[in-house]
Amino acid sequence: MKDLLCDEFQQAVGEFLVRHRSVLDVLTKFQESNARVNRAIVKSVTNCGCLRVNAEKQRVPSDVTLRELKDYMDTHLDGELCEHCKEVIESEIGRNLFYLAALCNLLDINMYDTLINEHKRITALGLFNLS
Repeated sequence: MKDLLCDEFQQAVGEFLVRHRSVLDVLTKFQESNARVNRAIVKSVTNCGCLRVNAEKQRVPSDVTLRELKDYMDTHLDGELCEHCKEVIESEIGRNLFYLAALCNLLDINMYDTLINEHKRITALGLFNLS
């Protein structure tokens, strides 16, 4: 079911992307949509205030194991997205996915296959992925 949804989404993007069919247009629109995701998150901090960034150097004990490492890594985020900010960010991420699918279409890459391959890669590497 999930693979069908992903494939249907990618196919719909192929059908509805009319104006920006050049790879150059798609690359710049993808980059712009990524910037809009970033901006929406920043605005949730600076305009709304539902999120706060409290960043400092990550403090990790020297004797921590790789398995325990994620327990010591901070997101530097305080608060929770309000409904409005969440809606805006979801919308911007959706547009970003649209242009990602458009790029995949132009390059004849199946998004679902790519997702599965990346999942296999990160699960095979496990803790050694360290992303």
